Amino acid sequence: MDIKTILCYAAAVIIPYLLGSINSAIIVTKIKSGQDIRTLGSGNAGLTNTLRTQGKVAALFVLLGDILKGVLSVLAIHFLFRYALDINTYSHEAGMTWVNYTAGVFAMLGHIFPVYYGFKGGKGILVTFAAMLAINWLGGMIPFVFFVIIVAITRYVSLGSITAAAVYPFTILIISILQNDSAVWIDFTLSVLISVMLIFMHRENIKRLASHTEKKLGQKSGQQSAEKETAK
Repeated sequence: MDIKTILCYAAAVIIPYLLGSINSAIIVTKIKSGQDIRTLGSGNAGLTNTLRTQGKVAALFVLLGDILKGVLSVLAIHFLFRYALDINTYSHEAGMTWVNYTAGVFAMLGHIFPVYYGFKGGKGILVTFAAMLAINWLGGMIPFVFFVIIVAITRYVSLGSITAAAVYPFTILIISILQNDSAVWIDFTLSVLISVMLIFMHRENIKRLASHTEKKLGQKSGQQSAEKETAK
């Protein structure tokens, strides 16, 4: 393996991680209110907490920022391999699709453990979804449909996110088999890693869901307790 190949493989880890570490929620909240989003609301540096504590306009910028970095993390590595090594990371026959999944994993890890913010970031759902779409749009859309259905029925964003994460590896396994991807088991393993990590990051949400204290979509901080007091 020559030095150029080694550098490309190293870049497939480093570039997505550094891009993923740029946390839109932290940046937008700092600009808007001068505060640290991690000290507000649920303490999560992500879209839902931004919406609850900073409003819709701020949340829109976070949405765009996280989608952009997720997509760029995958595409930057694809074009690097394409033009530096003449390898198509979207080729199922070449068996190099795993490179895109690796980029997605490290974009997610960058968001969760951002090097720029003391390794304390968000839960990684939005940036991972964006990376999923960039890796395989169908593999990203199927879990998204599950997410929308669950949130529409229950109004729990966390439950929708957990369900989508759980569905994702099996979606990738089926799609990879149907597409005759020679890297199917590597792709599946990396998608399982993504799923497990996302569900693990929602462990506190799982506890609140079990105790019926999780906030629903549209509820702001403190609203749930106020509703309970009113119902007494």
